[in-house]
Amino acid sequence: MNNTEHPINELMGVTMEKIREMVDVNTIVGTPITCADGATIIPISKVSYGFASGGSDLPSKVEKELFGGGSGAGISIQPVAFLVILNGEVKLLQMSIDASTPNALINMVPDVMEKISGYMSSRNEKNAKAE
Repeated sequence: MNNTEHPINELMGVTMEKIREMVDVNTIVGTPITCADGATIIPISKVSYGFASGGSDLPSKVEKELFGGGSGAGISIQPVAFLVILNGEVKLLQMSIDASTPNALINMVPDVMEKISGYMSSRNEKNAKAE
């Protein structure tokens, strides 16, 4: 019997095809949602999956090949963040409460820079008026 004709190949092929049907790029980077105020929200998810297949050729007294097999799969989809686009600005809002410190610091950088530049420009305006 040729390997491409073995029943385990068909069993694994069907399992992978079903996983492919359930998980596509739109599962990871979701469909954009537009709000009434003009904001666009794009959900970002983490997808994990695994599968197993197995089988055995069974002995037979008859000249017929017997095969027993099975397969299974599991998928986990977890929302992790949202990209929010409003007035030309993009912000990443993480869902994780226990987000790691480096990630939290990186996400804070744009807000901190905006506040510092706002403070500096208001300070420069006060100095210009005082002179």
